[in-house]
Amino acid sequence: MQTAVGVFGGQGYMDGIDAPPLMVGNAGNSIHPAISSLKCPPFIAVELCREHLGVHPCDRRRNIGEYKPLFPSIDFSLAKSDADILWKPDVREKDEELAARGMKFLNWLWTRKEKEIAVVTHSGFLIHTLSAFGNDCHPSVKSEICKPFNNCELRSVVIVDRSMIGSDSPTTNYPGKIPSGPDLPSDAAKEKHPDIGVPK
Repeated sequence: MQTAVGVFGGQGYMDGIDAPPLMVGNAGNSIHPAISSLKCPPFIAVELCREHLGVHPCDRRRNIGEYKPLFPSIDFSLAKSDADILWKPDVREKDEELAARGMKFLNWLWTRKEKEIAVVTHSGFLIHTLSAFGNDCHPSVKSEICKPFNNCELRSVVIVDRSMIGSDSPTTNYPGKIPSGPDLPSDAAKEKHPDIGVPK
């Protein structure tokens, strides 16, 4: 949630703003100031798109009640319970189960009215979920889809429901922070645009 808010949140939050912050100052023992929710897209916590479940304590989430005061503008209504009932101390989720959960998440994503959605999650979840795609593409495309993500890496992935081609146009356009720069496969960007990021 800190990553999502840091990338897609508004400017610094100031008292007197008629909207709660996305994240309060110093959340999670950080030294980051509060972040505004103004001019931001909706932020929704979805348990389906979290890391591998089970065994490792670092993959267990806190109670929702602990998150709400830290992230007042994030919608936690989809959580089935306050406590983490999905994480088990003695059973690690299999890769196939994670991939199936990823497909359930994508099915939920299809129900959203937005056409452009940022999914901020863990690398393992993305790799196992995206591995279901690209089987009808060139092997280099399949390889790029399943390539491990770096920490805080941003990638654009377009998933097309072929039955929806030609349907309505996007219904949302948020003026918040949109990462700039080329939208190319990660290892090709520097090769195709060597002048980007070079001081002039």
